[in-house]
Amino acid sequence: MSRVCEITGKKAMVGNHVSFSNKKNKRKFNVNLLRKRFYLPSEDQWVTLRISAAALKTINKKGIEAVLSEARANGHVAI
Repeated sequence: MSRVCEITGKKAMVGNHVSFSNKKNKRKFNVNLLRKRFYLPSEDQWVTLRISAAALKTINKKGIEAVLSEARANGHVAI
């Protein structure tokens, strides 16, 4: 399973680790993913999503129903 947020579509980025001597080495910036269960009262079921910490803050602000409808419209989630 790839490390991609199911709500926002965030995934790992590639960059450089820069040492004190200014030598550059490739590294990967992974997404802060969490496995979280949410209850959908409209569908009367629980769903488990792999979401980023930023997506969790968005769900707390807007609500799970609104965020899921936006993610379905953007094509990020297939639930």
